[in-house]
This record gives sequence, C-alpha cells and structure tokens, in this order.
Amino acid sequence: MSARSEEEAAYFTLLRAIDERDALLRERDFLVAERDRLEAFAEATRAGEQELPRALDRTVAATTKPLLEAVGARRRAVEHVLARMDQRVEDAEAFVRECEEEHARLRAGG
Repeated sequence: MSARSEEEAAYFTLLRAIDERDALLRERDFLVAERDRLEAFAEATRAGEQELPRALDRTVAATTKPLLEAVGARRRAVEHVLARMDQRVEDAEAFVRECEEEHARLRAGG
C-alpha cells in the first residue's frame, strides 16, 4: 500500500471514528433528556392524581399503577444504557485521538 493510500485510509478511519463518537454523544443527550421527561411525567401523574374528584379517583387510580410501572420499566432501561455510556464515550474519544495521531504521523511522512 502506498504512503498516500495509507494516509487516506487513516483519514477516513478518523472521520468514521469522529462520526461514531458524535453519535454516542447525541445518544447520551437523548437518554438524559428521556430520563428527565420520564421523571417529570411520573411526578406530574402522581401530583395530578391527588387533585382528582372522588368520582373519577377509582377509575383513574386503576390505570395509574400500571402506567407508572411501565414508565419505571422504561426509566430503568434508560438508566441501564446510561450506566455504560460514559465508558463508551471515553473509549470512542480515545479511539479518535489514536486516529488523529496516526493520521498526523502518516501526513508527516512517517
């Protein structure tokens, strides 16, 4: 493989690494926002239930528990992914740095 081809390959690997890292950052932002939305929804649901007229109370209460359980299950799934996200982002950033160094080394002719 020629030096020029190696440099181009390193450059495109760097671009892919940057894209993957940026996608992870967007995913993390989405998951944090989703966790916040789920928490706010659950809190608003609990608070709203306290203000219901007695006649509606039983009808709504019958659906509140399953609704909050489903929201809780989704929140746990989001938290599970978020628990690993910092390490994934750290690994992706390290790979970008490695790719930058390799590309710079090849550009310098070495």
